[in-house]
Amino acid sequence: MRDVAAKGVDRDTLLDVADFLHREALALDERRYRDWLGYLTDDISYVVPLRVTREGLAEWEVSPTARIFDDDKQTLTLRVARLETDFAWAEQPPSRTRHYVTNVVADPGERDDELLVSSNCLVYRSRGDSIEPNLYSVARRDTLRRAADGWLLARRYAVLDQAVINAHNLSIFL
Repeated sequence: MRDVAAKGVDRDTLLDVADFLHREALALDERRYRDWLGYLTDDISYVVPLRVTREGLAEWEVSPTARIFDDDKQTLTLRVARLETDFAWAEQPPSRTRHYVTNVVADPGERDDELLVSSNCLVYRSRGDSIEPNLYSVARRDTLRRAADGWLLARRYAVLDQAVINAHNLSIFL
């Protein structure tokens, strides 16, 4: 949860951050997965926890331990390599995605070279000739780290709003 008294970053930095997130999304939408890997730090943490439907006053509705994805640079690189083969059965035919990134908010991070970034992302996914698309509404909490030539994604914590995924698989990147 973001501190309501947190001091945001200046407008130019916020525009740079939004541009970074939009370009990252474009790489995914254009299936340029190797390029997308270039947007990540070597120590990336990419976590998508499991949402759980619970009673109204439950302590949590996002599982503190169960994960849909819990990846690092090595496992993300393996996922990309698999997508480049004929053995990515879940992606035959390949998904067509459109990432809509909104509500970008950036605050200084714990390190001088990092920012804590919140954004919302709506992912539209269609496959083959299916008339039923999949929609994924996602709250993302990212850590961006300044590199020599711009920003890199050091951490992504992406929480789906749905407790039940309306697709046969979730083989896309959020």
